[in-house]
Amino acid sequence: MSEPQGSEGTTQRLPVLEKAPDQRDQSASSAAYGPPPVPEDGAGGGERRFWSARRVPAGIVALLLLLAAGIFLYDIAAVRADRPAMHWRRELARQLAERPLDDTWVLVGAGVAAALGLWLIVLAATPGLRSVLPMSRTHPDVRAGLHRDAAAMVLRDRAMEVAGVQSARVRMRRKKADVRAVSHFRELDDVRADLDVALTEAITALGLARPPALSVHVARTTRKKG
Repeated sequence: MSEPQGSEGTTQRLPVLEKAPDQRDQSASSAAYGPPPVPEDGAGGGERRFWSARRVPAGIVALLLLLAAGIFLYDIAAVRADRPAMHWRRELARQLAERPLDDTWVLVGAGVAAALGLWLIVLAATPGLRSVLPMSRTHPDVRAGLHRDAAAMVLRDRAMEVAGVQSARVRMRRKKADVRAVSHFRELDDVRADLDVALTEAITALGLARPPALSVHVARTTRKKG
């Protein structure tokens, strides 16, 4: 950039400040692995789990109710038109009138109906979507979640960056992250200590509303002797 200097129209180049390559790399690294944004006042706190739409169970129940209502409506209309009721309904009425309450088939039918009703109640009262972990809100109008598999992949990648780790397996749950690593060199206690530090930072960087407890297990690799 240049600017005119005086009446002679001479120009002078202004100095440009540039960062050294190591400083640029350090700035990019700090931006990529920086801590998650701090939630606004009143935006954080205990986030509830995401509710599942449960379209398949709802669709099945709605279809069964529609079919049953249509069949009964047709049968009632046929009876009102002085036609005999359907054979299956007459047989069902006869069986219910003649069979005692302690009959095996009556108990089986009641048990199946009770199990289906209990299942529907559980689906209606529980949120579902156990595979999605709620994240802390940085804005009151925005809500985000992180899939367990994605969180486990992040922790596994961070574990593989620790010196001495040959392989790692992460099992992510809602309240616990179970990490099992195999080390092929270095002392196991040193590898475990480095894993604790690296994975604790990784869990914090995920920005989860309820960070899971960390469990780290390190074992020595088994070498086959020829």
